[in-house]
Amino acid sequence: MTPVELSRTVLHAVRRAVDAGELSVAVPTRAVVAPPGPGGCGDYATSIALQLARPAGQPPFRVAEVLRSHLAEADGITDVVLTGPGFLNISLDRAATDVGLVREILRRGPRYGYVDAAEGAEGRVVQLRCPRDPRAVVVADASARILRSQGTRVRVSAEGIEPAWTSVLGVTVDAVGPVSAELPVEVRPAPVDSVGPVAAELPVDVRPVPAVASAELLSLGRDAGRWALLHPAAHDRPRTGVEHLVQRESNPLFRVRYAHARARAAARNAADLGFTAAPGPLTDVEPGLLAALADHPRVLAAAADHRAPDRLARHLVTVADAALPFLLTVLPRGGEKPSAAHRARLALAEAVGAVLAGGLALLGIDAPDHL
Repeated sequence: MTPVELSRTVLHAVRRAVDAGELSVAVPTRAVVAPPGPGGCGDYATSIALQLARPAGQPPFRVAEVLRSHLAEADGITDVVLTGPGFLNISLDRAATDVGLVREILRRGPRYGYVDAAEGAEGRVVQLRCPRDPRAVVVADASARILRSQGTRVRVSAEGIEPAWTSVLGVTVDAVGPVSAELPVEVRPAPVDSVGPVAAELPVDVRPVPAVASAELLSLGRDAGRWALLHPAAHDRPRTGVEHLVQRESNPLFRVRYAHARARAAARNAADLGFTAAPGPLTDVEPGLLAALADHPRVLAAAADHRAPDRLARHLVTVADAALPFLLTVLPRGGEKPSAAHRARLALAEAVGAVLAGGLALLGIDAPDHL
């Protein structure tokens, strides 16, 4: 069971409780599930009972007790424990969950974690406005891509834009110049262009640091240039040196693209050996890799909600770092013949490649098959 499937299972439990007359509430459109916090247990936790307590007119713990009975009957759930004021801590059938996760990623491909338009924020339009600054425009562009992946309609406007930002960095905006709109979302990360006084209205206080010349940024090209601007948090000054072009493990962008290339190479080499991927039970796989893949939809949702592409960029680094040791073990060694275990590991490798390719695409960065 993937986190998306678990979220739907939680909503189904609410619906069953309502149909049974145990709760009198409107069934929410979304149930957030995440790794348990301090004091929690199991694989995932949800605070849906706290969300429903007031409209239900019941204490959160009582709502959680009602939902627990319905969740415990669901396939793929092995235990449900209540903690705190009413948190539901859910344990999953790990073997079935891992197989289901890989199968779901392969089914969705690079669009794993996307929200269908019917499930997104219907009728919602977010307008992102940014100053005449290359980083702000790139952040707005990537934020718009991520928001659209979550079913949200977006318009991007900039106070100004240089032709090179489009030709080199690949940014697009819907309007240029002062645009008045109701409740716009300001996108003003720390600027990187020191030409002219640019007042950066940051979401948090930032210690002043020198800005770099935009010529250095543009010399990085599209992929490295966008990564240099998107990987740091909005309140951190980006570094735009040649370190983003170095093909070494010290370069996070290289690790992400290298992991993707290794995953694609595994599929090609497996084809040469005469076998293909088939999701199945996984052994000797770091739980951190499967957890990172399972967390991808949540990261996309959070990056969209906070207009924070840096969250996605750092998540891709986490996936890549967890995947690189595993990718060395996918193919048979020596005189081994391909087995069901190898097919299952190849399926996981292809799932890694799909997540990395999809995430890089949302950042506007190419994911080469060869590196």
